[in-house]
Amino acid sequence: MATPGKSGPSKVFFLWFFELALLVGCVRLSGSVRFMHDPAGYLEFSNGLPWRAALFALVLCVSMTAFGLHHVYLRKNRFGFILRELYAFLFGGVALLVIYYLFPDAYIGRGVLIASLLLGFIGVLTLRMVWSTVYASPTLKHRVLVLGAGETASFLERRMRRANDRRNFRVIGYVPIADEEIKIDSSLLVRGEGGVDQVASLLDADEILVALEDAHHGIHMESLLAAIERGVRVCDLPTFVEREAGMITLSRLDPSWLVFSHGFDHSLPRRLNKRAFDVIFASLMLVLAMPLMLLTALAIRLESKGPILYQQMRVGFHGANFSVIKFRSMRVDAEKDGVAQWAKRDDDRVTRVGRFIRKTRLDELPQLVNVLRGEMSLVGPRPERPQFVDSLNEQVRYYSMRHSVLPGLTGWAQLRYPYGASVRDAEEKLRFDLFYVKNHTFFSDLSILVQTVEVVLMGKGAR
Repeated sequence: MATPGKSGPSKVFFLWFFELALLVGCVRLSGSVRFMHDPAGYLEFSNGLPWRAALFALVLCVSMTAFGLHHVYLRKNRFGFILRELYAFLFGGVALLVIYYLFPDAYIGRGVLIASLLLGFIGVLTLRMVWSTVYASPTLKHRVLVLGAGETASFLERRMRRANDRRNFRVIGYVPIADEEIKIDSSLLVRGEGGVDQVASLLDADEILVALEDAHHGIHMESLLAAIERGVRVCDLPTFVEREAGMITLSRLDPSWLVFSHGFDHSLPRRLNKRAFDVIFASLMLVLAMPLMLLTALAIRLESKGPILYQQMRVGFHGANFSVIKFRSMRVDAEKDGVAQWAKRDDDRVTRVGRFIRKTRLDELPQLVNVLRGEMSLVGPRPERPQFVDSLNEQVRYYSMRHSVLPGLTGWAQLRYPYGASVRDAEEKLRFDLFYVKNHTFFSDLSILVQTVEVVLMGKGAR
């Protein structure tokens, strides 16, 4: 997802390129070994090899993206990565078999396919280990000097303290200012003669992160201008968190930052390409999912009496209400008192079939009709019920801004945060929803849609 000045996506682009080239090489190497003693066979195999190898590599790279392996902000350990890679190669292998069945000319042969998948798995794993070791080196991270050591600066230590949160940068110190209550450990403080520009020069900082209360901003402006003249980048806390963490910080956010920052593209071209994206992909998904939807409907009818589908009022674009369509996953009398309730873990109102279709997200498939109607988009903030929205608008600052785009079948918050079932959860998810509202593009929508495959297959966030 595009944000200004961030280094993470550029790394992902290069990683994608290297893995694509590596997988192409795996096909060529597998073919050379397979036909080592069969020159005539290799000659036939090599006919059209460049595009067939490129197709193999492209399908696997897309599959790895779908399982979050090219996710800029993903937190993952080594075991988690290996598991994701295994799922990605299995899924990619099945996708390739389907493609080969439909387009026989693309087939590279059973032996070469198996060998290429095995070599590719080992090669990608090795490349990632080298890649993570290289980029984990402090010398390749940009050096950040924080101006401020009070409550605002402490946000960095509270919310971005993990190594995965700091994969692109290294904090080299906090510069305290006068009349500020220190909230940072003394071992992290740095002091020096002159302004922050001189401290930055002394410590060879690449960037100064301004983490001050609004009242102190003007006092240090001359020093910050001097730092810019020396080639040191200057960034405020909301922009920095947006760039490095893929979310909007709410507690330290001034409305003027939202007003004057770039983003919030609601232009006619963007609206048209988003609508075209929704109609094309929703129609395709509806056709492909129809057998699953028919089986789901049958299972619901066999388990309990009552409607197969149900409609529920939700808040959509610009706060307008609409009826969302879902497969019924609860008892008919789940809300017999008419009072809306947050979903909870191990909810006893959920039926046995309902528990399965929630886990696999099959209950959401009828919402493709909402997408085709123009009431929802494939990608956007998830729509909430009016009763919850009224309460959240009063309790959570900027909550109404999520309604400036169409609600979605899936969204950035669904990839980054587990199921929300409280006011606090809603506030946490809003950080990611606002990031999407501010930065959504055609390619970010495509990326989120592809990565949702992992959420569905691994059953993340369902209740």
